[in-house]
Amino acid sequence: MGRKRTRTGKYFHLCIASLILLSLTGCATLERTKEGVYISSTSIEKRDGMEFGSPLREKAKDVSEADEYLTRSMTFFSQGDFEGALRENQKALSLSGNQPPGDEALFNIALIYAHPGNPKKDYGKSLGFFKKLTNDHPQSSWGAQAKAWTTVLQDNEKLRISVEELKKVIEESKQVDMEIEEMRRGKAR
Repeated sequence: MGRKRTRTGKYFHLCIASLILLSLTGCATLERTKEGVYISSTSIEKRDGMEFGSPLREKAKDVSEADEYLTRSMTFFSQGDFEGALRENQKALSLSGNQPPGDEALFNIALIYAHPGNPKKDYGKSLGFFKKLTNDHPQSSWGAQAKAWTTVLQDNEKLRISVEELKKVIEESKQVDMEIEEMRRGKAR
């Protein structure tokens, strides 16, 4: 009937099929747009000196630049350069707007303002950016983390207010104790 195929024969056919597939798609490169859609650079045509599809190419370029800013911001952040990280995230946000990776830039900005090592930390600003992220990007993967941070920061603010109120009560109590002690000394004379 026929011989049974050897193992090397099976791999030979797999390699040939892979080479054919690679040669068919090897000339096309994919670019990510702001919407997260990948487009093929070979699908952009030129007619009469005009390039069709250039808005998609521009969006892909903006996303690529925004990703570069985000990468640089993470380097600055890890080095403790919060101002540099903030500046790079703001550039990424301005390029991407309400599209990804703008959501990641918003999250990073909020995190920078909440970081305890940041000498210019501002929990109010941080909370505002986390809320903006959850409102502007409800489907974002960063949204769940932003909601958790929002809850933590709001609880932290409530506790801070409670601590301040308790400090006032303690000071008033000390004042009352001193007045009572003075009254006792006055009666003892």
